[in-house]
Amino acid sequence: MSPEAPVTDAKLAPYRRKRDFTKTAEPSGRGKVARSNALRFVIQKHAASRLHFDLRLEYDGVFRSWAVPKGPSLDPHDRRLAVQVEDHPLDYGDFEGTIPEGEYGGGAVMLWDRGYWAPEDSGENIGRALEKGELKFVMEGERMHGGWVLVRLKGDERGRSNWMLIKHRDLAAVAGDRGGPSNNDRSVASGRTMAAIAAGKGRSAKPFVTATGAAAGAQWRGDRAEEAGSAKTSVKVGRPGPKPKVAPKPKAART
Repeated sequence: MSPEAPVTDAKLAPYRRKRDFTKTAEPSGRGKVARSNALRFVIQKHAASRLHFDLRLEYDGVFRSWAVPKGPSLDPHDRRLAVQVEDHPLDYGDFEGTIPEGEYGGGAVMLWDRGYWAPEDSGENIGRALEKGELKFVMEGERMHGGWVLVRLKGDERGRSNWMLIKHRDLAAVAGDRGGPSNNDRSVASGRTMAAIAAGKGRSAKPFVTATGAAAGAQWRGDRAEEAGSAKTSVKVGRPGPKPKVAPKPKAART
């Protein structure tokens, strides 16, 4: 076990307390995770008691997580509520399936998008930005591209950590959100619909975060993010085989 493991275990204690791993197939956070030279993100479509989308940004050994009730919008005029929830383990980034009814978060879970993310400014201190309550960042996935911002709301009397997720005005923005969530969405990892996932039918999800599947989307296309008009950084992620042409790797962001 690595020296960082006890720290990560402490961060995951709230996550583990809410789940009975003898009943749910969700990962406990002790699975082997593939190494990456860039921070990963996943967005999971989750048909729990209420359908919502879970945004997960890798940082400091875990996924910092927000529940987005209406899902991300590609329209900069839309301000989508994002409720911060407990940190999730990195191997949760490959979870697609059904959480049993009666268990915490019971319902089908789809891998709706995944890829890599970075602070909009390569010199940004991520921890300080999260503590301050304003994180400007770039996502490069299969559905999400370009710049975004998470802004924490003030004066939340209910004690919940409510944020807003807003798309930046760039070439990846879509007026009217024509590229946003729909009833016809299919998993980026298995090609399955929510109905097929709930029924346990179709092929399993191709791994991305766990050690058996690092090749799934292993390249941040920094040039595409820069074309979107907001990225100030590009990140190269190594993998076996020929190296594709990418933008030069910048200095690592301070975390």
